[in-house]
Amino acid sequence: MARADLVFEGGGVKGIGLAGAYRELRERGYEPACVAGTSAGAITAALVAVGYSGPELEDVVLEQMHFTEFADHGRFGFLGEVGEAVVTRGLHSGRYFLGWMRECLEHKRITHFGQLRDKSATQESRRYRLQVVASDLSTRSMLVLPRDADQLGLDPDELEIAEAVRMSMSIPVFFEPVTLKDPRTGASHVIVDGGILSNFPVWLFDCQGRSPEFPTFGMLLVAPGQSAPLIPASAGGEAAAPIASDLDFVKAMAETMMEAHDRLYLDQASFARTIPIPTLGVRTTEFAIPHERARALFDSGRHAAARFLESWDFDTYVQRYRRDAVARSRPV
Repeated sequence: MARADLVFEGGGVKGIGLAGAYRELRERGYEPACVAGTSAGAITAALVAVGYSGPELEDVVLEQMHFTEFADHGRFGFLGEVGEAVVTRGLHSGRYFLGWMRECLEHKRITHFGQLRDKSATQESRRYRLQVVASDLSTRSMLVLPRDADQLGLDPDELEIAEAVRMSMSIPVFFEPVTLKDPRTGASHVIVDGGILSNFPVWLFDCQGRSPEFPTFGMLLVAPGQSAPLIPASAGGEAAAPIASDLDFVKAMAETMMEAHDRLYLDQASFARTIPIPTLGVRTTEFAIPHERARALFDSGRHAAARFLESWDFDTYVQRYRRDAVARSRPV
C-alpha cells in the first residue's frame, strides 16, 4: 500500500462525495497516513483516522447518516426559528450529531486524541493522526485541534474527538456554537465552523524546506458549472435558493462565506494534488437529501478520484512543484 496524507474540504451534506473519493483511493492502493478536515470534512477525516474502511464509510454515509436527524430542535423550540437563532445563536442544538459521532467512534474504541498520538513524530502537524479545524470567535482565531487545545485550557490528549468535530461542523446560524470555559482563566470561547477561516486546509501537513516522502491529496467539492475550481462558484453554479426572510439572508451569507474562502488562495501547486469532486447541485444544508441523490453524490466522489489517479504521478509533482520550494506554513 502507498501512503498519503488526506485533507477533506468542508461542505455540509455535500461531504457525502468525500466518502466516495476515499473509498476509491483505498481500492487503488492508498493507505491514509495523517488526515485532516473542516466541518463535513472533519467528520470524514475522523472516521478515516479511527480506522473505518472504504466500504464501512460508504455504509455510514448512505445508510446510517440520517441528515434530517442532525437538524434537531434547539433548546427552546417553542420560540420558533427566529427566536431560537437569537436566544441560542443557532437553529439546531447539535446534540443528536454529537451523540451519533460518539457512537461511530466508540464502535472502533477510539474516542480521544491521545489514542491517535504518534510519539515518534518530530513534525508538529504529525503528532496526531487527525487534525480538525475550527474557528474561535472569542479570539478571532483559527484552531487546529488537538494541537491548539491548550488555547482553550485543555489537554490535547484528553480532548474528545467527537467534541472537536462538533466544534468544526457548527455552521453559523444552523447550529448552536460550542461554548467552552477555560478552566485556568475563566474566559469563555465561542467556537464555530472551521470553514469561516479555512475550509480546505490542504497546507496543513506540508513539510518545510524539503521534498515530501509521500503525497498529500486534497478533496475539493466543486459546484456544477464551476469550470475553474480555484475560483468560488458563480451564482449560476447551483440552483438559486429563495431569500424570503432576514433569517434566509443570514443563512445564505454564512454558507457563501465559508465556501468561498480558500478558493481565492489555492495556488496551482496545491490544486495539482487536489481531487475536484462534482457536487451535482447538492446544497450544503440539504438535510432532506433523497437516498438516490446521496448515492449519486457518493459515486461522483469515486469517479472523481479515479479520474485524478489516471494522470497522477508523485515524482512529476515533486519535480515540478516541490523540488526547490519551501512549503507554505500555516496561514495567519
